[in-house]
Amino acid sequence: MSPQFAANGVVDPDMAPILNAMRVAGPVDYAAMPIERARAIFAQGCEPWCALAPKVATVEDVTLPGVYAPLRARLYRPSAGILPLVIFVHGGGWTFGSLDSHENEIRHLALSSGAAVLGIDYRLAPEHPFPAPLDDVLAAIAAVKAGVLGDGIDPARFALAGDSAGANLALGALLTLRDAGETTARGAIFYYGCFAPIFDTASHRRWGNGMFGLSSERMRWYWKNFLGGKLEDAPVRAAPLHADLAQLPPFYLVAAGLDPLHDDTVLIAERLKRAGVEHQVETVPGVIHGFLRNTPRIAAARRSLAAAGEFLKTKLN
Repeated sequence: MSPQFAANGVVDPDMAPILNAMRVAGPVDYAAMPIERARAIFAQGCEPWCALAPKVATVEDVTLPGVYAPLRARLYRPSAGILPLVIFVHGGGWTFGSLDSHENEIRHLALSSGAAVLGIDYRLAPEHPFPAPLDDVLAAIAAVKAGVLGDGIDPARFALAGDSAGANLALGALLTLRDAGETTARGAIFYYGCFAPIFDTASHRRWGNGMFGLSSERMRWYWKNFLGGKLEDAPVRAAPLHADLAQLPPFYLVAAGLDPLHDDTVLIAERLKRAGVEHQVETVPGVIHGFLRNTPRIAAARRSLAAAGEFLKTKLN
């Protein structure tokens, strides 16, 4: 689909009952409650959807060496043999999310790409603001490249994937690897990423009032958590929309049509084009931010993850 702004506001038929249920339940004011309670509510919302995620051949909890402490991770294998790897960085506004919150995205990518997928449990804001989450992602990449996952994974063939805040961290990691002259990923998949603390885009004005889930107000709160309370003068690795994007690997970018962050994807695609970086852009019309969580009930989400898997196949094999 074209990445152009979806101005008509038509809701995908599969998305409609999910969105209606969200509106009946009403918004949750995460910022008004203790952070641990907010995280528990977020996790509870993910659980019924994750229970519907497809089966893969094996799932193994692993521990990776971290910067200050070991990192929890989980390896999903769609089949036996020596496989390439996708390192998946979960979203959740740098504040929420865990190894358990993104089962649908991870399992579908493993099955559609034929690659193993590694989910990582990085430190969360506001207790651990930038650069702590990014440092953990970089530590996980370094561990993978060092071969800690064993003979069943080919560390020379890896890609990065992330949704929302996870896409931000994955792009920050790619920039760090490039600047250090290190071996980088063969490709990257970003779903509805947030790439700079900007709130005046057309999609924020159209969809940011909270009627479609994520609001501009909550996005400001997420960014403040990530940046330690200050939105001005964000480092380019935290706000990579403003970075030099040259000499990065190929990208597959996906935006949600009814998402205040829709235009973040459009803007990063424009920057990648100017930098001469290979990329593909897809807008999934009629769906909201985070729609991959609802993949078992949204055919468009399953098609999008299948297309992303095909992209990974071409880059990893």
